[in-house]
Amino acid sequence: MFPFLLVFLLSFSWKTNASTQPVEQFLHCLSLRSGNSSITKLVYTRHNSSYSSVLNSSAQNFRFITPSSPTPLAIITPLRPSHVQATVYCCRKHGLQLRTRSGGHDFEGLSYSATSCNVPFVVIDLANLRSVRVDVEKAAAWVESGATIGELYYEIARKSATLAFPAGIGHTIGIGGHLSGGGYGSIFRKYGLAADNVIDSRLIDVRGRILDRKSMGEDLFWAIRGGGGGSFGIVLAWKLKLVPVPANLTACSVTKTLEQNATELVHRWQSIGHILPKEVHMSFAISRANSSVDGTMTVQASFGSVFLGNINELIPLMEEKFPELGLSKQDCFEMSWAESILYSALFTTGLPLETLLNRTQVSPLSKLFFKAKSDFVKRPGTRIRRIVAQVLRGRYFDPKYRKYFDPK
Repeated sequence: MFPFLLVFLLSFSWKTNASTQPVEQFLHCLSLRSGNSSITKLVYTRHNSSYSSVLNSSAQNFRFITPSSPTPLAIITPLRPSHVQATVYCCRKHGLQLRTRSGGHDFEGLSYSATSCNVPFVVIDLANLRSVRVDVEKAAAWVESGATIGELYYEIARKSATLAFPAGIGHTIGIGGHLSGGGYGSIFRKYGLAADNVIDSRLIDVRGRILDRKSMGEDLFWAIRGGGGGSFGIVLAWKLKLVPVPANLTACSVTKTLEQNATELVHRWQSIGHILPKEVHMSFAISRANSSVDGTMTVQASFGSVFLGNINELIPLMEEKFPELGLSKQDCFEMSWAESILYSALFTTGLPLETLLNRTQVSPLSKLFFKAKSDFVKRPGTRIRRIVAQVLRGRYFDPKYRKYFDPK
């Protein structure tokens, strides 16, 4: 297992030299560098009436879109690689930082905000570069960085019922940020991280060159698969290895409160979760809820499972390995891999696959002031009790800002 702090969309700043030039000079540079003044139609500045809507289009956390939040000098929405190359060149020339946004949600604001109002920066939003091409015979796909993983999943499911890609369950995650940060999901115990299944890419480096795996070299190719988006260049597109899955698999969910021994179940999960067969992925989420006993506030743990097999195989396995959970057939559903993605994210069945194409976040955390964290641990411990106490209080410590936030 890997120590890992989950950030749902990973896009990053790219530092350039320290000088600062007016936005007009930056825009003039873009026109000259691209050889075509039409690029200015793809640029949104603070004087543009659509600036706020474009900036906030994938902002799900209100913490980063307050009146005091730092905002970019300009947002570039490229239609072709040459637009990206021109943006990189002009940011370097005029001393502007560059943040890359893949088009998906970003719970930590890393792709469109800054830690200081004194840092001039530009956002390059890749949402227009979002094509997906699936080759069933070769079990591979090319996907542009501006696509969401939901759009990738939809195209895979449309072409094949027995191919999948091991990435996350939040279908509004931008594929560029997800792959550049590692990317884990419901079948990663069997097939590894999303980044492990990248077999080629097209990257624009700081010199504006377009490189593939061969021309960039294995060291750089290794670095962009988990080393941080925007740290080494801007990836335009990724070639992915698709993996085999059953036509039908099993998804389950069980929720227990503190009064139903949720804390003990979480401790037990820590002891057996990693030794279950690799075809089983089980995770849990902790949240506040009203107690079913007297209506007072309590904490609940929601256990979600995906199994690459049928219900009749899973139930005996769980009765042997984790009987304390009390998983029953009524808690489980057999469905396709693509349907399991929607179920794991939204805990409901019967949604059309076209839901995967919705780029607007539809989770309970959508459009709120909130802090969301997840973690991997190497061994069972007592940290879960501290987490439960924080959830009960409704306060979360944010190491980035070194202070507590109250979601209420």
